[in-house]
Amino acid sequence: MGPRILVTGIASAAGRTVAAQLGARGLPYLGSDARADTRQAQDAPAAAAVTLLPVTDPDMILDLRRLVDREAINVIIPTLTVELPVLAAARAGFAQDVRIIVGDPAAVAVANDHLFTTWALHAAGIPVPRFAVPGDLAAAPASLAGLSGPVVVKPRVFKGSHGVHVLAGTDSVSWKNMPAGQLVQEFIPGADYVCLVFGTPARNAMAPVAVVLEKTRTPYGRAGSDEVSRRVPASQAGDVRKLGLAAVRTLGLTGPVQVQIRRRADGTPVVLGVCATLGENSTWAPEILDAVLATFMLPAFNPASFRRCPAVPADALG
Repeated sequence: MGPRILVTGIASAAGRTVAAQLGARGLPYLGSDARADTRQAQDAPAAAAVTLLPVTDPDMILDLRRLVDREAINVIIPTLTVELPVLAAARAGFAQDVRIIVGDPAAVAVANDHLFTTWALHAAGIPVPRFAVPGDLAAAPASLAGLSGPVVVKPRVFKGSHGVHVLAGTDSVSWKNMPAGQLVQEFIPGADYVCLVFGTPARNAMAPVAVVLEKTRTPYGRAGSDEVSRRVPASQAGDVRKLGLAAVRTLGLTGPVQVQIRRRADGTPVVLGVCATLGENSTWAPEILDAVLATFMLPAFNPASFRRCPAVPADALG
């Protein structure tokens, strides 16, 4: 039996992009979205879609499981970042043959928080911008010495470009009045990239995939825009590609991952953030979705991530 695919967040830009790629391959799919967001974009795919409970509802997983059982779904492709920690933690509640394309719960939890991600990468020697949290800056103003010049303030939990602010300086900022849950990073002025990676576990027959995209210069003045200007040839930006792969391996992520990277003024690439799901930019790198679909064809692929934990042998139970 071939894959029966569910794309979550079908009304989002990422969901529509994934749906369009599946449609171009002639693969049938079902889309779902939350009741909290009933807006349907004009360019949304003309495909079957169902309404599910929002991820904030305690019964969301029950709702999703009923849908999966009813429609005989065996591949779930999440496109909403907010869903990832919940789906990663709950995959044992689905049938053994259901693939949920999300990484291990611990790795996803780290990637879901920009501060935890930055801590982990920094500890492993992966270059990141100088960073702090507002509470530390309020308690120790001297720590601002490493954050001179423009800084970026963004929510610790990924929200795309929403809530991202670039401050020209820090002299007039009241850090103690800054809302909770923010991360402060040194502003990196150079070329802007997103490295799309399909992470694979160690000693797996399937090699990781990495594609580098170069983003435009913040169109319409919106800092953090993910609009892509071009796909970088494989012969270029090798340091960016290596850094993206190193970040994914360091965090232990498997499956589709977006690594945001910028160059310092001296050309050194640094990791700004990580998002562990397919995004709208995946349309520029169809091999990422190809890798997702290949996991369905390889029963032995990454059983710890895309399938529920293997059954415990009977003789181990005593």
